[in-house]
Amino acid sequence: MPNMPNEKNQRIDAQSRIPSPKAKELFQDIRRMQEIAKNDLLAASGLTVSTLTRVLDELVSIGVITESGLGASTGGRRPILYRVNASYGYAFGLDISRVSSRLVLLDLAGNKIDAIEWRMTEETTPLALLQQVSGQAGEWMDKHRIARERIIGMGIGAVGPLSREDGIIEEPEWFAAPGWNHVPIVKLLEERLGCPVMLDNGANTALIAESWANRTKNFRHMLYVHAGTGLRLGMMTDNKLIHGAVDMEGSFGQMIIQADGHPYRTPQGNYGALDSYASVYAIEREVNSRLRLGRGSVLRQWLPPGEPAKYPDIMEALKQMDPMVTEIVTQAAAYFGVGLANLLNILNPEKVILGGPLMTESNLFFYTATQTAIRKTYHYPKYQVIFSRGTYGDEAIAIGAALMMLSQLTV
Repeated sequence: MPNMPNEKNQRIDAQSRIPSPKAKELFQDIRRMQEIAKNDLLAASGLTVSTLTRVLDELVSIGVITESGLGASTGGRRPILYRVNASYGYAFGLDISRVSSRLVLLDLAGNKIDAIEWRMTEETTPLALLQQVSGQAGEWMDKHRIARERIIGMGIGAVGPLSREDGIIEEPEWFAAPGWNHVPIVKLLEERLGCPVMLDNGANTALIAESWANRTKNFRHMLYVHAGTGLRLGMMTDNKLIHGAVDMEGSFGQMIIQADGHPYRTPQGNYGALDSYASVYAIEREVNSRLRLGRGSVLRQWLPPGEPAKYPDIMEALKQMDPMVTEIVTQAAAYFGVGLANLLNILNPEKVILGGPLMTESNLFFYTATQTAIRKTYHYPKYQVIFSRGTYGDEAIAIGAALMMLSQLTV
């Protein structure tokens, strides 16, 4: 596959598909609504009729929108309806996480065309994953008969820390396979795919996806928290992601909730960090500690002697309402709720999306955490926050990564 120009030029290429600033703005309005009448665009845009008609004609000629019929009459001529031309272009979205990674394909309207998931094993080095991704992308292009020029690009939501500007996954923790430090993932994928590639942390791309799902509800301040092997955080205000001076995906997990508490699992972390009390790792550690002390549990009947309990085993025991496991998961969720309350008291978001395996696989964890957070929120009940497990579930990171790439058309 052909080599691509540098990252700066790639982004210009994606952005230059719609050259006019007015056309970009109008396309964004149409994209958010899926379908909209010309008279509604006239009222929302503030453009004159002649300017609006000219810009719409420009977008139709480019091919990114199409006329989709006539709307209901309000007393005069029925208005023309416009919608996104879904088949104009496509974007891949890649989720690189510790337990599993996903690839999705979206069309320009944000519809999911295809998806696949891979388990991240001790053999899933960066090179192995890149081979899987590039091979699958090619298969999908053949399967769905997508010409190369219709590929707008690929977005990546990855475990941090990372450098968005340089396109590098820096020093992530707890991958099963070696080689995941200082990976120039953007450059490597551009060389294989021959299209623009963008990188952000997975919590941010998941938040992009959930913001897209809520795009007609006008939430100004949203948070996304991923609870799994580690704790990951993304923040958005006025539909714009908040990026710190360094990648801040893991900052929530480093919140100190017990100053003299558990040591962090690697030397880089804080003593008493939330991650050490309210993650998959923390639950596994506590369950196995109590099993070694002789506590009774159905896990003793399931596991061979000396074999530690893993997260899937623990979740199965939770479904069986095992008392010991229920106690440990409830305690971890309460700790998570305390950390979440700290975020609410500082940031006052309108909506919080809670994702990751601890949220999606355990009603007990979700409800205990959210109820604890509500009880410890300073301005409650005057301040009301909406908690949700989101629209896209486990695919949120990958779908948001593809949407991030599609949004480059309006930048």
